Amino acid sequence: MAKRSGSSSRGKPRVRVLSFRVVYRGPLFRVTRDAVIEPSGIRVHRDIVRHTGSVVILAVDDRRGEPRILLERQYRYAVQDYLWELPAGRIDLGEKELAAAKRELLEETGYSAMRWKQILKYYASPGFVAEPMVLFLARGLRAGVAQPEADEVILRRWFSLSRTVRMATTGTIRDSKTISGVLWFDHAWRTGKLGKP
Repeated sequence: MAKRSGSSSRGKPRVRVLSFRVVYRGPLFRVTRDAVIEPSGIRVHRDIVRHTGSVVILAVDDRRGEPRILLERQYRYAVQDYLWELPAGRIDLGEKELAAAKRELLEETGYSAMRWKQILKYYASPGFVAEPMVLFLARGLRAGVAQPEADEVILRRWFSLSRTVRMATTGTIRDSKTISGVLWFDHAWRTGKLGKP
């Protein structure tokens, strides 16, 4: 049955959905095959990865001198390599974004933070992945015991801001959420927009 999505209060474009079918359902995401008429009037088929969303945590120690950023290194089968990344994870169904960020930081690193600020919300690959990613700045860190999931083997390490920026701009860091967070923080730090640690 065809249906039309109306404009929202944000003025989102109108799209006419002609058909919508789930072709894969897994524990982390589902894939749909949609036939739509896009705002341009073009009729297309789109295969979309649908996901509840993820949080990314930019955990920073900036109490003295040059800030340090907490990175994780873990094996990612999809790219068949180890990647340096900011801590991150899925938002569980019904979970608030900030609650998910606090949970993921504690689980993956053992750290908790006294101060949290949402700094970015974006889509990493909007051509076919409908996964919103929310980036939080976490400051005022307290160390604790990590509680990773059974399939998570994570190496944690602190890097100076200058070294992290070099890693992001020379290809050592190849993860888009991490590059976005590191470059955002570097700009905010250099322009004095962060306020007190």
